[in-house]
Amino acid sequence: MNDINEILKSDIRASLTKSGLLLFLAGFFIFMGIITSELFYTADFSARDNYISELASKISMGTGDFRRISVSIFDYTMIAAGLMIMAGTWFVHKIFRKYLLTVPMAMFGAGLACSGILQGALPTNNILVSAVFVCGSMAATVSFKIVDTPLKYIFACFGVIVLIMLVFQQYFIPVLGVGGAERWLFYPVVFWVTGMGAYLLGIKDGHKNTLRA
Repeated sequence: MNDINEILKSDIRASLTKSGLLLFLAGFFIFMGIITSELFYTADFSARDNYISELASKISMGTGDFRRISVSIFDYTMIAAGLMIMAGTWFVHKIFRKYLLTVPMAMFGAGLACSGILQGALPTNNILVSAVFVCGSMAATVSFKIVDTPLKYIFACFGVIVLIMLVFQQYFIPVLGVGGAERWLFYPVVFWVTGMGAYLLGIKDGHKNTLRA
């Protein structure tokens, strides 16, 4: 029986490490990918007046090399990060068995990957962007169930912020601009992904909410 317990604990530690690394690096890649893509965006670009999703917009044959680099960086970053989040979600589910967390979390990752694949195609991309925000908000809020104090309150606040920004977006756009309002929708989820990854990496000997023998 002790051997079985040790195997289970070892499997939990391995899953925590894998999920933590995948989520932490996904959050890092998203944030730095957006920043780097903005640097190579040759047209006028403002964090206040331009949507993040404009970085993924389709480019014509006459588009300059730097603009192509910008689109490629954004698209491939979103695809890679989305796949990493989906893979990380698999390991999170193995540990916690919380469908209310892992289903929207996986859908968030899938939405990110699809946004890079579709390259800003409309109207499909508008639907995907909204789905990404909703699923990210749900996952961040529900993670309250598996994370310890005080981090669980911070994660829940991230989710609530995204929900408030989504519902009352028309009131924030005049103040923040369309780009600023979208960043307030997206970045709290990105920070949640990064923070969730760091939290999972910090758990060494299991967790009171994980599966145990």
